[in-house]
Amino acid sequence: MRYELDLLHRNIPDKEFLDDLKRVADDLGADTVTTSQYNERGRFFDSSLRRRFGSWPRALERAGLVSLARNIKYTDEQLFSNLADVWSHLGRQPRYDDLTSQTSRIAVDSYKRRFGGWRKALEAFVRWANDAELSPPANESGDATTRRVSRGVNDRVRFLVMLRDKFKCQYCGKSPATHPDVILHLDHRKPFSQGGSSDFENLVTSCSKCNLGKGEISAI
Repeated sequence: MRYELDLLHRNIPDKEFLDDLKRVADDLGADTVTTSQYNERGRFFDSSLRRRFGSWPRALERAGLVSLARNIKYTDEQLFSNLADVWSHLGRQPRYDDLTSQTSRIAVDSYKRRFGGWRKALEAFVRWANDAELSPPANESGDATTRRVSRGVNDRVRFLVMLRDKFKCQYCGKSPATHPDVILHLDHRKPFSQGGSSDFENLVTSCSKCNLGKGEISAI
């Protein structure tokens, strides 16, 4: 048996470290990498990158990845809004592994740190969504008989409408869960231009193709 020392990494170019870090992120399908993930999949150890770049967040930033330190700055509203987008994009409840750089603007570790775990993050999201006002306040200008709500819909109402419609287009029945190319929008049952409001009951889930096929495009 021969004893050998670990190789020194002093002469390795910065680019080689950074390229390997980006490779691990690509393998994970994520926009950030934890030290444990890197030590499991990387060519080097996280300590080598820390020494070279001063800290792990700095190494991530140099590689063009999301710094874990910056993730903490997300507000709850931003975290929940992103999760609503992911849920709608998938057409089903997202799993831990679903939050990749292709589907999510925010890394899953941000949810784990903020809420103490992925399941707890989902529970907090459901509470947030259920606090939505299903009928936005009316425009106060004009006569009461002609008042209409704003065309805009907040993220929580958007999510609840799609949840009610089971994330399926109410015209053709397609869902992102069964047809990955499907993109869902909200449509007005009674067109906005004809006095239709943006309240819960007048909103319906529609895929982009069905909405484009209508005489009036009113997706929101």
